[in-house]
Amino acid sequence: MILKKRDVTDCHDLYHYLVDPAVFPYVRQKAFSYDEFIFLTKQTIEQEERGELISRTICDEWGSPIGTINLFDISEHAGFLGTWIGKPFFGKGYNKLAKDVFFDELFYRCDIQTVYMRIRKENIRSILAAKKLPYSTLANEIRPDLYRQLNTAGDIYDLFQIEKDHYYFHKIRTENELEQDAIEA
Repeated sequence: MILKKRDVTDCHDLYHYLVDPAVFPYVRQKAFSYDEFIFLTKQTIEQEERGELISRTICDEWGSPIGTINLFDISEHAGFLGTWIGKPFFGKGYNKLAKDVFFDELFYRCDIQTVYMRIRKENIRSILAAKKLPYSTLANEIRPDLYRQLNTAGDIYDLFQIEKDHYYFHKIRTENELEQDAIEA
């Protein structure tokens, strides 16, 4: 699995996955036609050039595009994560792999300190995925200001956050466990 900068040439494959009813309701950048998706992709590339967001295409082990991962609304070393993966790739581990690679880039090369995830309460698949991340924290109560701001129209979203320090310590623990396992083997 690799991440690469967004490219219009990936739009054909990605649009096919985006419009699937299992994916489309949950994406932030909705495109109702292929041409609109190309336009949104070009806008995304321009916004990244201006430092407004960070966007990558998620590719499988053969380099084929299968989804996108983005950091939107970057402000004060923080932003909101948006990830989607095509339905044929659900449950195969790509989501966690993409997040690990993306968080390495965000936290160690882009000076991001906090990543927020705004997840619709009805999106059970994404909530379960967020809860599986050992460095993710449900932030509804620890960030009540932001939680209220996201839910001005009703109780729609859960808020999760990932702090650079929590991510870093998780990586160190994981590496130490792998080293210990190798020694014991």
